[in-house]
Amino acid sequence: MALSRGVVVGLAIFVVALVTIIPFAQAQELAPAPAPAPVRTTVDQGIAYVLMLVALVLTYLIHPMDASAYIFF
Repeated sequence: MALSRGVVVGLAIFVVALVTIIPFAQAQELAPAPAPAPVRTTVDQGIAYVLMLVALVLTYLIHPMDASAYIFF
């Protein structure tokens, strides 16, 4: 089963075009890792977490006292 000359030429042009285009289609390089966070940022974030925890505990301590004032039935 022989291929016609046109099919061979078309295939050759396709392969040459593909070989030319493929190197330009590579993925981007990975970005470098971010610099470590300064200590003050970590301390600020720790203080924020502690304050949120205090607010959560106070909310759960105050809520039962507040809810007992309501009579639904």
